[in-house]
Amino acid sequence: MNTTTLSLGESSLQKFGRKAGKAWQSFGPLVIFVLLFAMVCGYTPTFLGNGGFTIVAASAAPILLVALGQSMVLNIGSIDLSNAAVTLLGAILLAMTLQPLAGAAPFVVLALVTLFGAVNGAIFAFTQVPSFALTLGTFGVFQSAALVVSGATTVYVTANGDSVQSLYFNNLFGVPYTFVLGVVVAVLAWLFLRFTKAGRGMTAIGKNESGAIFSGIRTKALKVSAFAISGFMAGLAGVTIIAQAGCASPTGLGSDLLLPGITAAIVGGTSISGGQTNPVNVIFGALTVALVPIATAALGIEAQAQSLVYGAVIIVIVALTLSRSKNSIVK
Repeated sequence: MNTTTLSLGESSLQKFGRKAGKAWQSFGPLVIFVLLFAMVCGYTPTFLGNGGFTIVAASAAPILLVALGQSMVLNIGSIDLSNAAVTLLGAILLAMTLQPLAGAAPFVVLALVTLFGAVNGAIFAFTQVPSFALTLGTFGVFQSAALVVSGATTVYVTANGDSVQSLYFNNLFGVPYTFVLGVVVAVLAWLFLRFTKAGRGMTAIGKNESGAIFSGIRTKALKVSAFAISGFMAGLAGVTIIAQAGCASPTGLGSDLLLPGITAAIVGGTSISGGQTNPVNVIFGALTVALVPIATAALGIEAQAQSLVYGAVIIVIVALTLSRSKNSIVK
């Protein structure tokens, strides 16, 4: 009887743990953002009244789009270390092509960066080079391309930039359209993953790739698609950079998006081992990451420590949320 009672007790504890884990995945990102925002408002009472949320939303826009692309790749159990470099390259190309191509420039650049992502995915899917090693290499390629194309200097928008820059200067209830764009993309990504065959197939690959193959899912095509989507969203992040700054540089706005993008995806509940992401929650992950510089300043922490904060957040959240069941595999 004691053994039975103990067994039932362990089962109840495990059940409670699973429910708590699901609740955290659903509401944890929102809770983290609200707590951090409340802390900033508490230490800096004038923050909210002086358009603090508008500032945070504007800063979060490129981070959100990079993080959404990252979450799509993490969802299949891989990682894309190159998408932040694609963002920067896309922003530079957009700044250079707005004058000759006018309104067609954003579409041309988005098509090009989507192709970059698809090439990444094709190499990964058909050669089986680990995504970490592959995208670390292509990160260097795209970063070097950004330096060469820009001449290692700032490229300014000299004409036809009004349509793009209006995304930043116009707003909805005080929130810049750049961030609204990210929210719309997040909702569309959520609908895609939840209600389409391709989206559910990507999640199945992340959960159990062998099972997905035996189920007849076209895993290679979906891997290419996930990386292509990452490239496309990186391109949208590049558009928001041009909208905000009116220029692009290999060392300017957007040059340090890699770690914040990964952090935002993970804070937003995306599993590092695949098969679990909620693009809507990534919104709160991006807002949280955008608040980190403000929060560290409010606490008197040096700006140089921000990367340390991002790294610590990744380690803690992954450690707390990573599945450690006997059948799980850390990818």
